[in-house]
Amino acid sequence: MRFMAQIKFPCHMSLASLVIVILFTTTSPIFATKDCYFPAIFNFGASNSDTGGLASAFEAPGFPYGETYFNRSTGRYSDGRIILDFIAQNFGLPYLSPYLNSLGSNFSHGANFATVASTIRMPTSILPQGKFSPFFLTVQSIQFKDFIPKTKLIRDQGGVFSTLVPKEDYFSKALYTFDIGQNDLTAGFFGNTSIPQVNATIPDIVGKFIENIKNIYNLGARSFWIHNTGPIGCLPLILASFPSSIKDGYGCALKYNEVCQYFNLKLKEALTQLRNDLPLAAITYVDVYSPKYSLFQNPKKYGFELPLMACCGNGGKYNFNSRGRCGEVITGTKKVPGSCLNPSSRIIWDGVHYTEAANKIVFDQISTGAFTDPPIPLNMTCHKNST
Repeated sequence: MRFMAQIKFPCHMSLASLVIVILFTTTSPIFATKDCYFPAIFNFGASNSDTGGLASAFEAPGFPYGETYFNRSTGRYSDGRIILDFIAQNFGLPYLSPYLNSLGSNFSHGANFATVASTIRMPTSILPQGKFSPFFLTVQSIQFKDFIPKTKLIRDQGGVFSTLVPKEDYFSKALYTFDIGQNDLTAGFFGNTSIPQVNATIPDIVGKFIENIKNIYNLGARSFWIHNTGPIGCLPLILASFPSSIKDGYGCALKYNEVCQYFNLKLKEALTQLRNDLPLAAITYVDVYSPKYSLFQNPKKYGFELPLMACCGNGGKYNFNSRGRCGEVITGTKKVPGSCLNPSSRIIWDGVHYTEAANKIVFDQISTGAFTDPPIPLNMTCHKNST
C-alpha cells in the first residue's frame, strides 16, 4: 500500500485510530466493500492460460509436461499448474475444462476457450502445417457466443447434462480473464520483420483485442481481469534464436522486451478508454510483465537458479533447441528431452513457458492488486473503479 508510506502516524496512536485513519485516507472505496462472488470463470487466451484446449483439437504435449503436479500431461504447457489454475483455486472453483474437450468436461463453473499458439489477429500460418492456432481470439469469442444458447438448451432439457453447464445468471456474475498477445509479437519477430515494423502493428493488435472484449461485454460479461504480456526477451526461445541481440543487465534481449513494454502501454491506454465506453464494466488491467521480469532480476530472492535456462530442453546455452523441444523426439534420434532434477528451482519450463513455481509466485503478486490498474486485489475485481 503505497499511500501508507506517505503518512506519518504519531507513536501514541492506538490501533483502532490507525485503522480509521487508513480507511479515510485511501482514495479507493474498495476497502469498504465485500469480496466478490464469482460462481464461474470464462477464460480467453493462448498457451499461458490453456488447460488443454489445443491438446483436445490436435495432440497433447508429451511427458514430462505436467510432471510436478498432475503426474501426467494435461495439455498445460508447464510442469504443473498455471496462473489460471491458481485464480480458480482462489475462488474455490474447479480447474477450468477446455471448451474443445469433448470427454469428461464439466462447465458448471465456467469454460476455457484459450488454446496454445493463439493470436489476437487472424494468423497467416495455422496448425497443423503452420505455427499458430486456428482458434484466434475472434474465434474464441464466437465459440463463447455459441456456448451461451447451447447451455440454455441443455438446462431446459434437464437430466445429468444440465448439471454440467453454468446456470443462466452465472454469465453476468462470472469473472472473465484474458491472457493473449504474446504470439502476435513473436509472429512478427520470426516473420523477417524489423523491430520498428513489429511496433507499427501493435495499435491494430490492441484494437482487435478491445473489439473482442467489447463483443464479450455485449454478451453479458461485466467483470474483466486482463493480463498484459510478459518479458518475451527473457525467454530462451528468443535468446537462442537471436543470439546477437543486445542484452540488458540481466541477460534478457533488450529490444524484444521494449516491444512488449510498448504493447503493454498501448493496452493499458486502451483499457482506460474502454472503462469510459463501458461504464457498467469492472475492468482490471493486470501487469504480469513486472513480477515476471523481477524473477530474472533477482532469481535468488525467489529461490531460483539458472534463470535464463529452460528446465526441459535439448542442450545449448539456454537448454533450448527447436530440433528437439521438451516432450518431443529429438530429430534423428529416439530420445525425448527430459526435465531438470528440480523444476521448482527454475523460472522457465520449456523455453517459452513458466514453471509451476514461477507461476505461483507471479499469481501471489498480481492477486494482491499491487500490479493492477486500478490497484485492487483479485477478490475485489467485480468492483468498478470510481476514482
